[in-house]
Amino acid sequence: MAFRTLIARKTLISSAKLPQQWRSLTTFSLPDLSYDYGALEPAISGEIMQLHHQKHHQTYVTNYNKALEQLHDASEKGDASTVVKLQSAIKFNGGGHINHSIFWKNLAPIKEGGGEPPKGSLGWAIDSNFGSLEALIHKMNAEGAALQGSGWVWLGLDKELKRLVVETTGNQDPLVTKGPTLVPLLGIDVWEHAYYLQYKNVRPDYLKNIWKVMNWKYASDLYEKECPAP
Repeated sequence: MAFRTLIARKTLISSAKLPQQWRSLTTFSLPDLSYDYGALEPAISGEIMQLHHQKHHQTYVTNYNKALEQLHDASEKGDASTVVKLQSAIKFNGGGHINHSIFWKNLAPIKEGGGEPPKGSLGWAIDSNFGSLEALIHKMNAEGAALQGSGWVWLGLDKELKRLVVETTGNQDPLVTKGPTLVPLLGIDVWEHAYYLQYKNVRPDYLKNIWKVMNWKYASDLYEKECPAP
């Protein structure tokens, strides 16, 4: 999409204008989607997808880069107070970038396999840990609907215990904040901006329909990579 190409070019231009001591910093950019904004309809409208990606995710990326630049500058100056103050902005905006980058991969148009149930080792693991795929979906929907305020509901892999877990995180906290050995396989955004234009304030309807475009192949591939069969 031309819009995202323009963003990438602007990022390069902006980086070129940075002071010399900042040019070595890694800057983050808005990732491209592998599908068009309207490709997930009717489960998720094209209008929501465009706003969610171009506006909300881009804002997290912009503010994350800004906070990292400020952190680098404060560190160079030995300004410990500013370094500490910036931690919340880095966690929030960095988490927003991490979470949304996963979220886009967790979705796929129906014609490209969206909604097809997991197969292979992940399918077996879901049955073993939750009883069935239906039971897992019910659990994630219930916990996502009950989450107060804004946040995420996750299907994660505990690499140390080699088991699947369902967790929720508040605001833009990534799953790793719940445990250093947790790997996010699927994350569902339950901030209002993810569904309000289409589902109004009925979060359970959004949670019910998003499974129609869930990309289980992505989750299965990641599971097999992180937890290979013996």
